[in-house]
Amino acid sequence: MLRFLTAGESHGPELTVVVDGLPAGLPIGVAEINIDLARRQKGEGSGGRMAIEKDSVRITGGVMGGLTTGAPVAMVIQNRDFASWAHRDVAPMTVPRPGHADLNAAIKYGYSDLRLGLERASARETAARVAAGALCRSFLGRFNILVGSYVLSIGAVRAVIQDGSPFDKLFTIAEESPVRCPDPSAGDRMIDGIRQAREAGDTLGGVCECVALNLPAGLGSHVHWDRRLSSRLMAALGSIPAIKGVQFGNAFQDVGLFGTQFHDEIVCSEGSALVRASNRSGGLEGGMTTGEPLIMQIAMKPIGTTMKGLGSVNLATGEASRTVYERSDVCAVPRVCVVAEAMMAFVLAEAMMEKLGGDSIDEMLPRFEKLRQARLEDLNMANTPWRFGYEGA
Repeated sequence: MLRFLTAGESHGPELTVVVDGLPAGLPIGVAEINIDLARRQKGEGSGGRMAIEKDSVRITGGVMGGLTTGAPVAMVIQNRDFASWAHRDVAPMTVPRPGHADLNAAIKYGYSDLRLGLERASARETAARVAAGALCRSFLGRFNILVGSYVLSIGAVRAVIQDGSPFDKLFTIAEESPVRCPDPSAGDRMIDGIRQAREAGDTLGGVCECVALNLPAGLGSHVHWDRRLSSRLMAALGSIPAIKGVQFGNAFQDVGLFGTQFHDEIVCSEGSALVRASNRSGGLEGGMTTGEPLIMQIAMKPIGTTMKGLGSVNLATGEASRTVYERSDVCAVPRVCVVAEAMMAFVLAEAMMEKLGGDSIDEMLPRFEKLRQARLEDLNMANTPWRFGYEGA
């Protein structure tokens, strides 16, 4: 079983992440992990914290000579901002911010100060997730599986993407955009909207699309609810702070179609290969991959920390109060794309390991080559009548 655990606070000395279950023999380079950490910090709308932190990872266990050993991989990411908090008294925080975990965490854990919840609930924790996801991305890359993303909308501005646009090309264009948008015209308008929101003391949310390419068919399972890849992916991406909606493909729009319009017809092409004529299912049917691109969209709410403040209650006095602004992003949608990639990569890596078995990459690679494909010759249909055969029915 692949799993990871993170620890650390937003303004504590460091973040720690332990990834358990990776096979032995996987090449791991700090430089590759740091690339994803840097990508997470870039984007129009980022707050002042990103000017302080220059995230880099230090591997402290599980990787020797540049290869995983099969033991848990431990990594730490320094919080540079800790230096400004380490030797000062922390002001009391008694006014919960709408849109944050402040009030609910205090109710649940009985905190005497709201910062105790804020520090762990902060999206700063996602830096550790990205480091874990980078390890999973390295694993998937050995099987030519690629995970990428781009921004579809910020505020009221939505990108226009031509049907049939190659996903890898969209990833490349998005990587050059300050808002990770593959539509340059929409990207310019998104930047204008973010700057207007900043001037108004407000925030913006939006939608990110995350895609995995070259997946084999049959990852996941239909036989139990918790083995369906659909449920596992939705849980993983929905766990990202500020995410309020998750869908496969354009599900919320496409469910308005008739069934004959929605479902992806199966055709036999190039002799015996079974492919879908469309991909409205987003690459999943029955909780399993179809072999088509896996497409997911996540909706991120506007950041709850606004410069102009929101109405709340001072829990120490019971009086109505306004929230006090604390350094934050105006828009985190371009940055959340990278976190979504990490969470998708983790779930897909886990599903691949379940499918292949084995304790090392050398064991897994030949098994991958022998996986059953969506081809007529790989599907042994008996084509004869049969009975269930249960006794006592």
